[in-house]
Amino acid sequence: MSTFVFFLIPIALAATAIILGIGIYSMAKGGAFARENGNKLMRLRVTAQAIAIAIIMLFLFLSGR
Repeated sequence: MSTFVFFLIPIALAATAIILGIGIYSMAKGGAFARENGNKLMRLRVTAQAIAIAIIMLFLFLSGR
């Protein structure tokens, strides 16, 4: 089980980084996309980051046994 969770960690971190990158790029570029989706992307990033932290904590809990 901990091996499966271990492989989820890079996926969660990559998803967080991609969402962050899209958000920063859209804010820097400006325009209608940034106005419509800027807050949504940042909320999605916070959610993805929380999920990544939860997966890391789950891995640490499972590997400690």
